[in-house]
Amino acid sequence: MEQQIEIEYKNLLTEQEFWLLVKAFQIEEKNFKEQKNHYFDTRDFALKKFGCALRIREKGNEFTFTMKEPHAEGLLETNEAIDGKLTQRAIEAGELPEGEIKNRIKKYGIDPRDIKYFGTLSTYRAEIPYKGGLLVFDKSFYFKKTDFELEYEVENAEQGKKAFFELLAQYDIPFRKTENKILRFYREMKRQS
Repeated sequence: MEQQIEIEYKNLLTEQEFWLLVKAFQIEEKNFKEQKNHYFDTRDFALKKFGCALRIREKGNEFTFTMKEPHAEGLLETNEAIDGKLTQRAIEAGELPEGEIKNRIKKYGIDPRDIKYFGTLSTYRAEIPYKGGLLVFDKSFYFKKTDFELEYEVENAEQGKKAFFELLAQYDIPFRKTENKILRFYREMKRQS
């Protein structure tokens, strides 16, 4: 189990802005790697009501069970490495792996047996170091929707914010208040149902 504070800035991009930045930062097709986020919550979105998110991220043959919770400086992220069999059990039968994340869910008064799989968001992601942080280029697919996003993950919130807004200004990209992927996923799921 690993915990960290996640501080990141994000901005949705148009497809044209996305490819402009990809070209400007000399990112090649081979730099993009596929990852899948499998999302979970209760039927009445009890975790979401607490500002929490639950997912299993699949990258190749690696699976990471993650819970994100509100924190004063961003999000507290708890990660546990799991295997493909545990991932399948979570998706197909709603059986969550034993460990700290399951215990954290219980602390919110939520029965882990009430957690259900809602679906998968697939992302093609490229990452590069940038001014002491990590610049992330994401093209995501969920339901029948595609979106493009720039994320900047940093350790220092103030310096990161300054660098991120300078980057957007440099390429004449307007700042857009951007929800995280799980909220966009749930909004689109609701819109299509």
